[in-house]
Amino acid sequence: MAVDANTTSSGSRPAYHLATELVHIDSDAVKDNYNAASVPIYQTATFKQHSADGAGGDYDYSRSGNPTRTAVEVHMAKIMTAERAFVVSTGMTALDVILRLVKSGQEVIAGDDLYGGTNRLLTYVSQFNGVKVHNVDTTEVDRVVEKLDPIKTRLVLLESPTNPMIKIADIRTIASKVHEICPSALVVVDNTMMSPYLQNTLAMGVDIEYHSGTKYLSGHHDLMAGVIGCRTKEVGDLLYFVINASGSGLGPLDSWLLLRGVKTLGIRMEKQQSNAILIANFLEAQGLKVHFPGLESHPQYELHKSLSSGPGAVLSFETGDVGLSERIVESARLWGISVSFGCVNSLISMPCKMSHASIPAEVRKQRHLPEDLIRLCVGIEHPEDLISDLTQALETAGVPVKKNN
Repeated sequence: MAVDANTTSSGSRPAYHLATELVHIDSDAVKDNYNAASVPIYQTATFKQHSADGAGGDYDYSRSGNPTRTAVEVHMAKIMTAERAFVVSTGMTALDVILRLVKSGQEVIAGDDLYGGTNRLLTYVSQFNGVKVHNVDTTEVDRVVEKLDPIKTRLVLLESPTNPMIKIADIRTIASKVHEICPSALVVVDNTMMSPYLQNTLAMGVDIEYHSGTKYLSGHHDLMAGVIGCRTKEVGDLLYFVINASGSGLGPLDSWLLLRGVKTLGIRMEKQQSNAILIANFLEAQGLKVHFPGLESHPQYELHKSLSSGPGAVLSFETGDVGLSERIVESARLWGISVSFGCVNSLISMPCKMSHASIPAEVRKQRHLPEDLIRLCVGIEHPEDLISDLTQALETAGVPVKKNN
């Protein structure tokens, strides 16, 4: 099920369910003299002008703007209920753009269970940009509040669910507390794990929401992209200045691919999520420690339900033994061993050896990130085939499997 079905509409057009809004591009997003059924790909670096002073045209140089990029940005702003949205070259570029709003001497509060690339970039700005980074357990609101400084705090960065431990942050409460104590601070959420289809953080008071468009938004792992949505025009102007100055905007072909992928987000997410629920229940029935917000055993099951319309399609589980986990991963056949998530085919990995390997081992230990953890990124295959493959992988690795009667 998607988030709020009553999305904002303009003019006299009715508001449709989000699954419908995903598919339909507003006709005024791009001027097209030929009424193409698909948004055209404006594969051009420059645009001809009508006068010597270059005035009068909507576009001049694709670093600053391109009609195909405009189309996907307008579409993403609609489905994210953002004042303005931007698409950039990767998800990490999106975070880099946002971190440009933090000056030397200011502070960032972030979680202690973060995507490896996020941790790497935060480490960089801490070492080279004079920015103080506090890593705290964002599942406890008080841990965030105690680090807030009305003068120094510029940005509070959240993941919910976190990657890969699937912890939940009380986004609404944290956003309210931050804005109360630090009016000039920005609350930022990496919403990649949920996608706009399941969770709308801007509606919870968040200032900036961003995504790796490579994941669910694209859905096929055939492009790199990042998406940023903001709640106010003022923040949007700051972000656009950085994107234009740095040249990080997404190219026209990738913009078109992203737009095409977003149209099927709803149907893909529904299928992937339903598969994930079945798989999480199967693994839990084997006595394994499963991290998934769709299980009532998850310590923040009710909190997640209050924030999102579904648990998503990423889960992780512990075996208690690194060697056993390696054998399970390497015995899988349908599940491809790969980093990333959100694509139509299912993936399996050990985060400490792959996506989170850039985090030093001692830091992983301090943050209670289990070395034996296996992450599953569930695709759209038939669930019986996925469970059957997990069954044979577990048995091959030496784990007895309880079969349903």
